Amino acid sequence: MSPKSPKNSILVVDDDKNILKMIEINLRKEKAYEIRTTTNGEACLKLIRESMPDLVLMDIQMPGIDGLETLKRIKEIEQFVPVIMMSAHGTIEKAVESMKLGAYDFISKPFASDRLLVTVSNALINSSLKKEVDELKRELKTRYQFKNIIGQSGVMQDVFRSLEKVMNSNVTVLIQGESGTGKELIAKAIHYHNLQRANNPFVAVNCSALPDSLLESELFGHEKGSFTGATGRRVGKFEMADGGTIFLDEIGDMSQVTQAKILRALQEKEFERVGGNEIVKVDTRVISATNKNLEQAVKDGEFREDLYYRISVFPIKMPPLRDRRDDIPILAAHFMTKYAQQENREELDQISPEGLELLMAYHWPGNVRELENAIERAVVLATPPEIGAKDLPPAIRTIGEKKIYESDNKLSTWIEKLEEDALRQALLECEGNISQTAKKLGIGRATIYRKAKKYGLPLIK
Repeated sequence: MSPKSPKNSILVVDDDKNILKMIEINLRKEKAYEIRTTTNGEACLKLIRESMPDLVLMDIQMPGIDGLETLKRIKEIEQFVPVIMMSAHGTIEKAVESMKLGAYDFISKPFASDRLLVTVSNALINSSLKKEVDELKRELKTRYQFKNIIGQSGVMQDVFRSLEKVMNSNVTVLIQGESGTGKELIAKAIHYHNLQRANNPFVAVNCSALPDSLLESELFGHEKGSFTGATGRRVGKFEMADGGTIFLDEIGDMSQVTQAKILRALQEKEFERVGGNEIVKVDTRVISATNKNLEQAVKDGEFREDLYYRISVFPIKMPPLRDRRDDIPILAAHFMTKYAQQENREELDQISPEGLELLMAYHWPGNVRELENAIERAVVLATPPEIGAKDLPPAIRTIGEKKIYESDNKLSTWIEKLEEDALRQALLECEGNISQTAKKLGIGRATIYRKAKKYGLPLIK
């Protein structure tokens, strides 16, 4: 059986006990609400301080402090709790005043049961959506904090200093670096730290993923009938990102025709949709990224010089992982913790010295993305409490084998290494069962004991 959804708590406040009873009976029909009631504003505030409800339904005319004053005080305690005001003396002035004070809605007594239930339901849905949006905004800002972009090496500290300088400006930024170095992560950090744009959209476009004929429509939108299949108007990414940021990933793969249109959008802050004549004006910040050498592309005539200078007002160079090896241990530990939590393997809490040595020796052509993938794989394969060398991908383990061969050319060393690997793999496949391992390798149990002790391999059975 699936767990029951938690009920929404509703506090009903009215000095007329008959009204309270009637409202409570109607709300309990839904079987989705927990109802509390009280007859005055002072008691209402006391109950709210003890336990905040999901919604307050309150009369305006009450002895002591009236509903409007109570509403003011509720909003001082918790701004986002929805409050629906009721009155048998409903007037436009009262409704307007309550809405100005932060009420979600106003209903006049007597009211139909359906009207009450719909208003309550809508208020709770609206409040839930607001909470989700607020939580998402907080999560995004936290996720892309500079402290969450991991790096203690000197080259990464230079990147952080650049980010601090550019985050609250509106200049165009060009992020250059190899694939997998985290260029989009940097772009998002810049956007979500910009006080002016953080609450507006961040829209990413991979310029290499679409043919040129579709990229223009993707960026600028199109009008109905502008080409075969254009059955209606489509808003482009530049327009979607109005007030926020558009991230043009792999801009170096863009054709010169599209480059010219991007240049106009940057210079004039306006464009036309494909097949249209209407001028669309936008306030969109542009952050670009590429793994290509754009300066060389300009010299080779493959990239417009005027566009290059327009997009690279503030350049940021992301270093490859091989140039920031000091960051490998902390990155690996971060990814281990992340994926151990996801896979419910929190007992994994370290990487063996041999495993770390291989990680440090590897050249990482796929950069941080490749390291993350390697650790995610290792978390699944590892035997707690640590990730060992054997848990790493073959390409990384090969580095260790090459180091042995390069450091000692004796045949005996090569044979020992092959013997250790064969025994380790057989024990793994046989789940440590000595008899099965001996049978698989065609050797005696005593030999298994002796070799396992020599190479420091665990025996389970």
